[in-house]
Amino acid sequence: MERHNLSITNNDETFSFEISDYPHHTHDHCKFDVYQNGVLVAGFNPDEQNVLHLCNDKGTVSPEILNLLADEIEVHHWM
Repeated sequence: MERHNLSITNNDETFSFEISDYPHHTHDHCKFDVYQNGVLVAGFNPDEQNVLHLCNDKGTVSPEILNLLADEIEVHHWM
């Protein structure tokens, strides 16, 4: 497992996340787990084109921020 820190800024507010990347993930677990302040808030899995989709949404982060976060993870090419 690898860990990455990402910050997302939206409407002058910055959100900090820690991304746990499971390079050898299986389909019974999300490839990326997203933590905010040490608490799991979401998980993402890539599709065949490496576009991320939610596989675990705890409902504590707005969908808009989660979309921005997925875009940022895709840009880093961790897949």
